[in-house]
Amino acid sequence: MNSGAIRRWFALGAAALAASGALALVAPAEAEAATAANCAGREVRTLSFATGTVHVYRQGGYVCAITLPKTSGGRRMMSVSVQARGNRPVVDKGRYSHRAGPVTVHAGHRCVWVKGSVGRSSVSSGWILC
Repeated sequence: MNSGAIRRWFALGAAALAASGALALVAPAEAEAATAANCAGREVRTLSFATGTVHVYRQGGYVCAITLPKTSGGRRMMSVSVQARGNRPVVDKGRYSHRAGPVTVHAGHRCVWVKGSVGRSSVSSGWILC
C-alpha cells in the first residue's frame, strides 16, 4: 500500500471514530430527556400553574404534552390536552399519582392550544407555536 492510501484509510478511521464519539455524547442526553417526559423531541414550552406544570415538546410536525404535579402524593385528578388548530383536542384525563399524558398530535405548521390541570388548578396556553 502506498503512503497516499494509508493516509486516506487513517483519515477515514479518524472521521468514523469522531462521529461515533459525537453520537455517544449526544444520544444519551436526548434519550434521557425523552424518557423522563415520555415525549419525543425537544421541550419548547413550560406552562406552570399553582399545582403543576405542563411540558410541551415538538419534533417535526408533532407536538406532545405532559402534565406533572408540583408535589408528590396520592392519586388525584389530572389532565392534559393538545389541540391543533382546526382539529379536536386529544385529551388524557383521570386520577393519576405521577403524571397525565403524554398526548401527541400532528400539527404540521398549525398553531396548537395546550391545557393542563392538577386538582382544581389549571393552565391554558392560548394558540402557541404558530
